Amino acid sequence: MKQVVEQKNLTPRQIVAELNKYIVGQNEAKRSVAIALRNRWRRMNSEADIRDEILPNNILLIGPTGVGKTEIARRLAKLANAPFIKVEASKFTEVGYVGRDVESMIRDLTDIAINMVKTEMQERVQEKAEKAVEDRILDILIPPVKKPSNNSAGFSAEQDDFKPENASDQELNQRTREKFRKKLQNGELDDRKIEIEVRSNRQPMMQVFGPQGSMEEMGINLQDMLGNLTGDQKKKRKVTVEEARELLLDEEAEKLIDHDAAVQEALERVQTQGIVFIDEIDKVAEDSSKQGSGGPDVSRQGVQRDLLPIIEGSSVSTKYGMIKTDHILFIGSGAFHVSKPSDLIPELQGRMPIRVELNSLTEDDFFDILKQPKNALTKQYQAMLRAEGVEIEFTDNAIREIASIAAQVNERVENIGARRLHTILSTLLDELLFAVPDDIGTGELTIDKEYVNKQLDDLVKDKDLSHYIL
Repeated sequence: MKQVVEQKNLTPRQIVAELNKYIVGQNEAKRSVAIALRNRWRRMNSEADIRDEILPNNILLIGPTGVGKTEIARRLAKLANAPFIKVEASKFTEVGYVGRDVESMIRDLTDIAINMVKTEMQERVQEKAEKAVEDRILDILIPPVKKPSNNSAGFSAEQDDFKPENASDQELNQRTREKFRKKLQNGELDDRKIEIEVRSNRQPMMQVFGPQGSMEEMGINLQDMLGNLTGDQKKKRKVTVEEARELLLDEEAEKLIDHDAAVQEALERVQTQGIVFIDEIDKVAEDSSKQGSGGPDVSRQGVQRDLLPIIEGSSVSTKYGMIKTDHILFIGSGAFHVSKPSDLIPELQGRMPIRVELNSLTEDDFFDILKQPKNALTKQYQAMLRAEGVEIEFTDNAIREIASIAAQVNERVENIGARRLHTILSTLLDELLFAVPDDIGTGELTIDKEYVNKQLDDLVKDKDLSHYIL
């Protein structure tokens, strides 16, 4: 079982260092999630008699949109190599209203874990799968002789005294196959067309109305139910050997993995390492000043009440088996512009004891966001234009001016955090992106402060700014 729940053994400081590669600022939030992630490793390596008693400290991230709440959770899940799902609280309704049942988030998390584990298992049998694919392609190119002859026992493809006139059909066939195998391995046959049978990806799907009239998924695998009736649906395709190798690889790897073991490992991973990120949790918080007013938001507290048992720890039925949610880490996130965290029902507040307030982004933060992260927007545009043979370089003064404009627009209109940079950079580079490659084929270009001011002059002066608001 230890192997099943193995995590990357990162210390809190190492986790923060990894998060710093993609997220600027918000050090307090990074520290909190780093400790929460490390605590999961600590729990799994603690004494067996107390392990089940150690419950995760769920986190509530509070801050305006675009400051990095979702990005922190996404990067955290990648670091943990854990099943992770992001859901929006506003999509769920309490039982009795049309909408998604809150338990569906656990079912979706389980599906993600199953795919994750199967992918890992397929990678482990990759070498065997490649050999099986090679054999299947050879069977199409040089079909094997059905009935082996006794004369062929113990032959060697390399023997020097081989005489074709004395060889059996099977020996000749085997020698030809070995020659073709070498050509196949060297890529000499990649362009040859062959006809293969591949499994059809289309599977029967069904949606039904569950209790209370809500449209919800059924925990039933129709493929298993109808498998005996429909059989393995396969279709023939004429493709090159290179394409055939790719198409058949997943199919052969799928045959080699133990599906029952994959399901068990995935269920264990969900229960011990699963992370659920509930975004827009403030949308189901009821503004205390409007309580008792009724209206269309009547089910908000109902969603909180339905969330509560899942976060507290309960068993959820999935098509793969029961999932205990006691040790799943829940991270809530919300801007809380209209409502306050205290507007959540007290029981739910108590189940999210770690509260972290994220800061609004400043001009200096915008400057760092455009320069430091691995996935900085400036680097993304450089990579896209490099594909066209055009190298662009942003000067520090240009980046500082972009950061200043982003801060101004956020202050004067609506604060949407770092998302404002997408609008500004697309406006800044609009003319350039249109001109490449027709007018500008190749070369090097420098984006300086003067160019930024020229392109964004209207945006800065326009008091309405309505054209530039996302």
